[in-house]
Amino acid sequence: MGAVEIKKLKEIIDKSRSMVFLGGAGISTESGIPDFRSAKGLYNRKLKQKFTPEEMVSHTFLEDHPKEFFDYYKKNLIYLDAKPNNAHKALAKLEEMGKLKAVVTQNIDGLHQMAGSKRVIELHGSVHRNFCVKCHATYDAEFVVNSEGIPTCSKCGGMVRPDVVLYEEALNRQDIIDAEEAITKADTMIVGGTSLMVYPAASLVRYFRGMNLIVINKTATPADEWCDLVIHDAAGKVLKACVE
Repeated sequence: MGAVEIKKLKEIIDKSRSMVFLGGAGISTESGIPDFRSAKGLYNRKLKQKFTPEEMVSHTFLEDHPKEFFDYYKKNLIYLDAKPNNAHKALAKLEEMGKLKAVVTQNIDGLHQMAGSKRVIELHGSVHRNFCVKCHATYDAEFVVNSEGIPTCSKCGGMVRPDVVLYEEALNRQDIIDAEEAITKADTMIVGGTSLMVYPAASLVRYFRGMNLIVINKTATPADEWCDLVIHDAAGKVLKACVE
């Protein structure tokens, strides 16, 4: 992270009136939440088969092997002790200042809201929202974590599943519309902590019509070559330096 890039980003933020932030797993890793896709495949002795992380959190796996799904889900996707990091806090501050109009996130941990962000579009849902597949009663993350095996509804006995978009499931249409609208209206778009490889979230960048497209990511992304500013560093460090 060079002083020149930080100075340029500060200048862009100062002049911006309508910013939007698109974030991915790299924002949460700074809070100690690993990107579950980096986990190794698991060999399940009972099922006598090896599964990839993506297969373990797919709609098919939930339907066919619910117990194994929840074992994996509770261990690898719920981190109730995680706290917002400098990236979450800086974005909440930018919203408070009236500059940031929306956070569009691929993360499911709720840390943006915990940091104080009000307008958060959660493309992949949230571990904090869970519902009964039969009667649609709602439950929090603690209920799922504390349940033995498959979480079951205390009202009707149906399975309680996370309000999270699993592999093979479609994103919520309204969330996509809201994200597209926020991005189209923005004068500055910051993409942070994402490789821009997961679709359809990655394709949202093409809706941006504003002046400044910025990427903050530790590794290169497909958008780097046509961005106005690219900073290869941790988003928390960069955003904190710009907001202070």
